[in-house]
Amino acid sequence: MAIYLDYQASTPVDPRVTAVMLSVMEHSFANPSSENHSDGWKASSLVEKARATIASAIACNSDEIIFTAGATEADNLGVLGAALGAPDRRRRILVGATEHKAVIESARAAERFGFCVEVLPVNRCGLIDMAQFRRLLDDTVAVVSVMTVNNEIGTVQPLHEIVTLSRSAGAFVHTDATQAPCAMDIDIVDWGVDAASFSSHKIYGPKGIGALFLSTSAPWRPVPLIFGGGQEQGLRPGTLPTPLCAGFAEAFAIIAAEGAHERQRIKKLRDGFARQLSEQILGFQPTVLPPQCHPGNLHARFLGVEADDLLARIQPQVSAATGSACSSGQIHGSHVLEAIGLSQSEASEGLRLSIGRFSNVDELTQAVGLIAAAIAEITKLTQADISKGERSFRDHMVL
Repeated sequence: MAIYLDYQASTPVDPRVTAVMLSVMEHSFANPSSENHSDGWKASSLVEKARATIASAIACNSDEIIFTAGATEADNLGVLGAALGAPDRRRRILVGATEHKAVIESARAAERFGFCVEVLPVNRCGLIDMAQFRRLLDDTVAVVSVMTVNNEIGTVQPLHEIVTLSRSAGAFVHTDATQAPCAMDIDIVDWGVDAASFSSHKIYGPKGIGALFLSTSAPWRPVPLIFGGGQEQGLRPGTLPTPLCAGFAEAFAIIAAEGAHERQRIKKLRDGFARQLSEQILGFQPTVLPPQCHPGNLHARFLGVEADDLLARIQPQVSAATGSACSSGQIHGSHVLEAIGLSQSEASEGLRLSIGRFSNVDELTQAVGLIAAAIAEITKLTQADISKGERSFRDHMVL
């Protein structure tokens, strides 16, 4: 079995979550929207219990949780939906340069409705340039969307300051909080945001379910983007998947109970992993060193080594991710690494190694050995190519 170092892309489902979902699938299969019989009432009760559990985990009210198919749908509602619901005079959207594509593309989709999208630059650590943010912010801004914790480099944004400034301008504030539950305790009311997106499969729950926190004190409500039976306060119609809702809630409950201790353990593992890589690989270099970072995130460069080549050589023993994304079959460089100032060559060396709940010291030590061996092989081949080139050049000169 591969050593899994891609926890920020997707987490394994916790066995406790699986057990809950299996029970619901077996015993509560009815449609939670069926109001005419007890089986429907039972399924509906389980959905509402799940909603209450998630609300408790992030310290909000149950009626502020809107179930979605995942964080991408929640981002669309929190950015595009919120923009479409804004007063007519507000036609500008501000998004961070290192946002997830779901936020960036949701904002771009608003352009066809007359909105202008402006990108907030970041510094070398991936933090929003607050001076530029202040210059761009005024009462024509409809939506501000800044990710709480970056999914690629792990940077934690100064959300309080961003929210305070945004609120002073009357803007709707959305944050993609997908990575946040595994990185910090969450008090969503204290954050002050109007909307926040969450995803189950980033917190050891099932794929196919997410949520949008939508504050009852938001300056306006997003408009729905899909239409149907009116479920989820009319914002997300469709039959709710009761087992997925229950599994998502169980995943959140586990993090609420065990998260603080788990984050300490994972950070210790991450720091030890980085230390071993630094000791055994000469070209190891952390990509960013932000003031606050996701405890399981280790984004690094191995100087002179293409990350794609390295990943190919450690397959199938190690699962990790490069700083590239595949969209419609086209490979593009990471917009996150570009935003923090890396050249194309530097960005091509970027590798995200993310650690999580089921990681352990032994497998991380083994991963270091595999990575070191692969880099040694790449370096040897590179040196051989250089030597071959030099010999060919000398032979040509003699002729």
